[in-house]
Amino acid sequence: MRLCGNNYNKMEFAGAFGDLGTLIPFVVGYITINKMDPLGILVAFGLFKIFAGLYFRTPIPIQPMKAIGGMAISHPGMITPGMIWGSGIFTGIFWLLMGLTGAITWIEKITTKPVVRGIMLGLGLSFITEGLVMMKEQPLLAIGGVVITFLLLSSKRFPAMLCLLGYGFVMAVIQRPELIRELSHLSMRFRLPELTIGKISWKELLSGFVILGIPQAPLTLGNAIIGTVAENNSHFPDRKVTAKTISIDHGVMNLISTSIGGIPMCHGAGGMAGHIRFGARTGGALVILGVIVLLTGLFLSDSVALLFQFFPRSILGIILFFAGLELTLVIRDIKLKKENLYVLIVTAGIAMWNMGVAYLAGLVLYYGIQRRWIKI
Repeated sequence: MRLCGNNYNKMEFAGAFGDLGTLIPFVVGYITINKMDPLGILVAFGLFKIFAGLYFRTPIPIQPMKAIGGMAISHPGMITPGMIWGSGIFTGIFWLLMGLTGAITWIEKITTKPVVRGIMLGLGLSFITEGLVMMKEQPLLAIGGVVITFLLLSSKRFPAMLCLLGYGFVMAVIQRPELIRELSHLSMRFRLPELTIGKISWKELLSGFVILGIPQAPLTLGNAIIGTVAENNSHFPDRKVTAKTISIDHGVMNLISTSIGGIPMCHGAGGMAGHIRFGARTGGALVILGVIVLLTGLFLSDSVALLFQFFPRSILGIILFFAGLELTLVIRDIKLKKENLYVLIVTAGIAMWNMGVAYLAGLVLYYGIQRRWIKI
């Protein structure tokens, strides 16, 4: 079925789950470690996945911001929910201003293809590495999942993602039969998110800005804006997006998300690669996943921790691994000039450590070579 420029079919449904490798681990961390209410988190993700799918009509993902999420989950005693919301408010205002003033458009113009492709290659390799680490936790389970995925990767009759998730579900039940019994205790209760503005102190707002918001900005620029625009426009030249649009979208998305108890969110080239790798070709995949996440938040937020146990980490690692493979393929359109490859490889290597530093280093190196300040 096709509606409003989007497809809603078996492949879009399969591709909808191509971003679970990054979504679920962060959401679980926020809920279990930072003790945040899943209601606001899931409702915000659901709403903006639906919006992104309908507006962009391509599988542009909605993901947790990784620098903020990583810091929050690894320092639960130091990072409060108020600080997390405060960082989202800062992030929202910052990217909204970057888009409205045109500053992000200027940045987009000076950003060259070898630098962009280097960032995407670095991110892809990071996904592959992270996926392998997750898969090592249950290697036999992971090997079975990888074999299934490779055999069905191009199949439209039996979409690889749906078979992989089914395999993961069955293996989770075999390893922990009590999960089936626990399903009978699912709590279905309709709830609406509450506004968080009055729950954030000025100290938390400032701390969230300094400790969480500032370190996230370079990563958002490199991956969530520059990388996402490049990934989208490479795959869907008939449905191009601009850095200005993505930046403004980031601003609005985070201001609304954190005001209803959600977490800082972004787009991401890696998540888009995951959606595409497993079959998504329109925004229908985002709408499908958004509806599922939204309904889960509104009616099953008290049982989210149980539901996520049916997604073994090794399976999520496989999803990350294949998303990384898809993302690394973007380098195929780089002309084989020594200078371009040099910039690409340097940028990719640094990007596996820090996206913001990689972006700046890549630009300096590229223009240094062009102006003959640097000879290689």
